[in-house]
Amino acid sequence: MTGPAAGARRTAAAALGLALAAALAGCGGGGGGDDRPELSVSGAYMPQPPTPDMAAGYVTVTNKGAAADRLTSVTTPLAAEVTMHTTTGTRMKRVASLKVPADGELRLATGGDHLMLTNLTHKPKVGDKVSFTLHFASSDPIEIKVPVEPTTYRPKD
Repeated sequence: MTGPAAGARRTAAAALGLALAAALAGCGGGGGGDDRPELSVSGAYMPQPPTPDMAAGYVTVTNKGAAADRLTSVTTPLAAEVTMHTTTGTRMKRVASLKVPADGELRLATGGDHLMLTNLTHKPKVGDKVSFTLHFASSDPIEIKVPVEPTTYRPKD
């Protein structure tokens, strides 16, 4: 079959195929949207900094979801810059992001992975609460209030 009627049928068939493909793509992999991170934050604290221009921050990000995510940045009105660091042995290395594994956790702790806050607006005191916003590759940002603890504070595990 040739002519205008054949062209119209091909166009209609192509449009129907695209509509079906879009509908099937929206269905996902049968998980109904379960293949994504489910993040929560706990155990956040910041030791009172010994100097007025630099501090460290620690937090645990738990992921109960079936997909991993990445912590890509942290912001706070307390510091001009917050950087993320990994620690292997005694070697500290700045990184662009930290993995939050599926059905696992990212734990930032003394002697391990951590946040460094530089160019502080002021030196926080023990008992203050500092606002942090954690930004992720695929999850919505999470805002938390981080308590300032004594310089020698170590959480109980």
